[in-house]
Amino acid sequence: MTDPRPKLSWSDLAGARAGIWGMGREGHANLRKLLSLGAEPVLVDDQPAGPVGPDDFRRPVLTTGDGGLAALKRCDVVVKTPGLSRYRPEVAQLSAAGIPVVGGLGLWLAEADLRRVLCVTGTKGKSTTSSLTGHLITGLGYRCLVGGNIGAVPYDPDNAGDFDYWVIEVSSYQATDLPVSPPVVAVTSLHPDHLDWHGGVGQYYRDKLSACSRPGAELTVANGDSALLREHAALLGPRVEWVSEHDDPGADWMDPLGLPGRHNRRNALIARRCLVALGVPGAADAAALRAAADGYQPLPNRLAPVGTVGGVTFVDDSLSTNVLPTLAALDAFPGRRIALIVGGHDRGIDYAPLAAAVATREAPTYVLTLPDSGPRIRAQLEAAGEAALAPRTAFAGVTDCPDLAAAVAAGYRWARPDGIVLLSPAAPSFGVFRDYRDRGEAFARAVRALSISP
Repeated sequence: MTDPRPKLSWSDLAGARAGIWGMGREGHANLRKLLSLGAEPVLVDDQPAGPVGPDDFRRPVLTTGDGGLAALKRCDVVVKTPGLSRYRPEVAQLSAAGIPVVGGLGLWLAEADLRRVLCVTGTKGKSTTSSLTGHLITGLGYRCLVGGNIGAVPYDPDNAGDFDYWVIEVSSYQATDLPVSPPVVAVTSLHPDHLDWHGGVGQYYRDKLSACSRPGAELTVANGDSALLREHAALLGPRVEWVSEHDDPGADWMDPLGLPGRHNRRNALIARRCLVALGVPGAADAAALRAAADGYQPLPNRLAPVGTVGGVTFVDDSLSTNVLPTLAALDAFPGRRIALIVGGHDRGIDYAPLAAAVATREAPTYVLTLPDSGPRIRAQLEAAGEAALAPRTAFAGVTDCPDLAAAVAAGYRWARPDGIVLLSPAAPSFGVFRDYRDRGEAFARAVRALSISP
């Protein structure tokens, strides 16, 4: 079958009639890049917010369903933002008309020096692994841009610089747009996610892992503790190196990173293995790595302490939008009494693994659920609690809460005098909050409200 991803680069778009479809963060970077190439692109979005562009290029944004798609069909190429599913019928219509539909990251990779690029993907753990890999490269004395899904867009003229290495976090959305892979790719985890975007779990797995096997791929450094990844080893490219949390038991170079949990130990070991594979000088020297690890700042909203009120510790793990990181968050506090706040946008994922883990956790665990997925989570937990009849179970029950502030207050009452209230939703924040950051800020406000309550 012919690969539908043409190997176009940004340089190929100079002078082309280009359309930009989707005007989010990456869409604005696409606009700046095309303007730097002398193009005057057509701008289209599903829900335009008004004219965009610099002062010398203020242009209206057409609505996809009201003239926008017709305008894109008159283009030579369409640069799509990752959030727009490649499986939408409009993409098929453009492709049938002979118009390439590409992504900005794929255009950049097509002409990058791939020997100095690391792509990091995975259902969860990819952001932490990307950020600490970039931190280690910088600490070893090299210039590194950490970007992609995690933040900086590598081809954005605003991020231009003379870098030695690029560490690029790749989402499953972005992976569908890549025509090539760098020689080294890291995969941190695999779990069902974004099923509505990909159209099913099998397609999600194929899309997520496709970055491992595009032309140019040589080595995948993968989470060896993941049974799902091992089951899908055939999708991991020509050669795989497995990394386990139990590897290098005496190694202490990652201690200065200050990251809790066994999963983060594995993330650090994956990062080191990738640096060695890239040939970064000093990556094989434990003393040099320990010095490089010093000063690492963990990602916000990922197991981030918010404060302590009345002896109760509050932890923001709002970045957890799937079951897998919530399991890791619980695992990061062994033996601690935890009030767990879960729930959010319901995208149909299976919460049985979360229910089983909570119901059989040896330390006391009380669950507070939020709309919209809360009732489904509660049903799974109640069923798992009835099944967990072993005398050592410490499952303290589950309560539906109308909103986050109510859950924080209820969790605080239960967790006193020395427990943890953990926001680790296992769900996205769509509908109620702008994003996971907004949800984390709301959590912090609710904690502050407790601290000033009479």
